[in-house]
Amino acid sequence: MRAILAVDEKWGIGKNGDLLCHLPGDLKYFKETTMGKTLVMGRVTLESLPGGKGLPGRRNIVLTRDPDYLVDGVEAVSSEEELWSTLTGVKPEDVFVAGGAQIYEMLLPYCDVVLVTKIYKDFEADCFFTNLDESPDFQGAAISEIMEEKGIKYQFFKYERKPWEAQSTEEIL
Repeated sequence: MRAILAVDEKWGIGKNGDLLCHLPGDLKYFKETTMGKTLVMGRVTLESLPGGKGLPGRRNIVLTRDPDYLVDGVEAVSSEEELWSTLTGVKPEDVFVAGGAQIYEMLLPYCDVVLVTKIYKDFEADCFFTNLDESPDFQGAAISEIMEEKGIKYQFFKYERKPWEAQSTEEIL
């Protein structure tokens, strides 16, 4: 399983229920990376998308506490167990966790790769992601040059889970 997201300088991912900013290059990267794949997101994230609908060209799965939640073109699941059952037979590298904060937190332990767009600005976010630069479980590397749009600099990073034996033993003990 993979996660994909954009963060600001303090690892913020959202403010007032919306993205921190809209950078066309980042949105293009997200679309190209996830096209034809499975997206897993929470209800609030789904409802923040254009028209409150799933993204075209992708399988959209929404994890929600509401067992009666219905949106055209979206598969709703109301538990982690139901999510795993729904993902049976799907290659882990074809599943992308796409937010929000609670869904990222719940599913990060199952992610082997996290694709992060680092935005070099502080947006005073109210939702945050785990700082992977300080995580004993992940190692990251830039996969793009620094780009700039709308006066905002950003860069794509790929974080990979370290082999188990290389992770910190403090969490285990």
